[in-house]
Amino acid sequence: MIWYTALVLAVAAERIAELVIALRNARWSLARGGTEAGRGHYPAMVALHAALLVACLAETWLAGRPFHALLGWTMVAVVAAAQVLRWWCVRTLGRRWNTRVIVVPGLPPVTGGPYRRLRHPNYAAVAAEGAALPLVHGAWVTAVLFTVFNAALMAVRIPCEDGALAGADARA
Repeated sequence: MIWYTALVLAVAAERIAELVIALRNARWSLARGGTEAGRGHYPAMVALHAALLVACLAETWLAGRPFHALLGWTMVAVVAAAQVLRWWCVRTLGRRWNTRVIVVPGLPPVTGGPYRRLRHPNYAAVAAEGAALPLVHGAWVTAVLFTVFNAALMAVRIPCEDGALAGADARA
C-alpha cells in the first residue's frame, strides 16, 4: 500500500501544479478583460477533488482494500492516460487553460488538440481519473461516490462553461 500512497500523493502534487498554472493563467486572462463565470460551484469542485485524494487513502488503509493485479494495473494505465489527456488540454489551451471558468473576450474558440474530437476533454480526463485512481487499490466506494458527485457537478459546470463561451462568441 505504500506505493499506492505514493501514487495518490503524486496525483496531489500534480493538482498543486495545476493550481499554480491556473492562478498564473487567471491573472493573464483577467488582465485582458476576462470574466469569470461559475464562482458558486467552484468551491464544491475543489472540495470534491480534495476529498477524492483523502478518500482513496482512507478507504484503502481503513477498510483494508486489497490490490487485485489485473484491475489495479489496468486502472494505473487509465490514470496515466487521464494525465496525458489532461496535460494535452493544458498545452493546447495554453494561457487560456484554467480550473475556473474565465473567458477572455475576442479570442477564437480552441478547436485543435483534443478539442478537435471532444467538446470537454479535460472533464473526460477528470471522470476517468476519478473512477480509476480509487480502483487501483480496490477503493470501490470512493470510485462510485466520486463518479456520482462529479456527474452532478458536471451537470452544473458544463452548461456554465458552454454559456460563458457562447456569450464570448456573441461578443466577438
